[in-house]
Amino acid sequence: MVGGAVRDQTLGRQVLDLDVALADPESAARRYARASGGAPFPLSERHGAWRVALEDGRTVDFTPLTGPIADDLATRDFSINAIAERVGREEIVDPFGGRADLEAKRLRAVAETVFRDDPLRLLRGPRLEDELGFQLVPETEQLLRRDAELVTQPSRERVVGELRRLSVDGFRRLDELGLLQPLGGSLDGLGRAGAVGHPDYNLVLVFGERLLRLPVSNETKRFARTLLRAEPPPNDSPRAIHRFRRSTEPWALEALAFLGADHFEEAVRTARAADPKRPLVRGGELGLPPGPEVGRLLAEIEEERAAGTISTKEEALEYARRHASPVRGDS
Repeated sequence: MVGGAVRDQTLGRQVLDLDVALADPESAARRYARASGGAPFPLSERHGAWRVALEDGRTVDFTPLTGPIADDLATRDFSINAIAERVGREEIVDPFGGRADLEAKRLRAVAETVFRDDPLRLLRGPRLEDELGFQLVPETEQLLRRDAELVTQPSRERVVGELRRLSVDGFRRLDELGLLQPLGGSLDGLGRAGAVGHPDYNLVLVFGERLLRLPVSNETKRFARTLLRAEPPPNDSPRAIHRFRRSTEPWALEALAFLGADHFEEAVRTARAADPKRPLVRGGELGLPPGPEVGRLLAEIEEERAAGTISTKEEALEYARRHASPVRGDS
């Protein structure tokens, strides 16, 4: 067992993903899959690595060990990730002093070329500082600063994977190390950071419109567009809050934080708590053919209900009769 699993086990953290190095990864992965009920599949045909995905979301990776374990560990990034434990025994292999660095909360590169060998490690170092509360030793920080210009070389998918795990302090550390600006990020919006629930809120603050050009999920793009296009409500009246929520939900609170309009938070929470369980009227009850006109009237009825001008089905139907656009005859 090698890498992050040994590190996290030593630190008493939850171990979610295992990395096992051995002579025949495919056979081991298939045997483990049969025993665990997991699904085996190749991670890399070129390198011979296999993964078993378990039902609870955890994974076990099996990677080829073609020589002494110390040679494998020498290819890893930091000493705390270059520790191996023989499964079922108490035999530990720690050629780079990783356990001492774990105790001292240090991040130390295993070689002078670690960042050039894989530039994604330029982001992984600060991310591990951020997650673990560790600190890059001066010599390793010098290597990172030396190779900082390589930070744009990894695939954007891998870069986003590291960025999504950073806290506000993590982004500040990236900027301090000269890694944020080459990626198109800025700290200008971090004054609006706070206890916001969405995991990609900080990404929107740091990257703004540029986030839409990164390989993020469609859900994240919808979230980002909602925040970037939001306008604060003019006041806390029920009508104004309804209109704001209609354009920003389910992220109205995140949008308020992004806009620096937290003073409307209580009004939004109150409106959410008062949301009716069912509409006063449905489209088929308006006596109109399906189309945009039905959607417009239903939206207006919702707004009037929120504003308190109508409260019954009969009032909703009367509103629709009075405000429906006249049907134009053939010319």
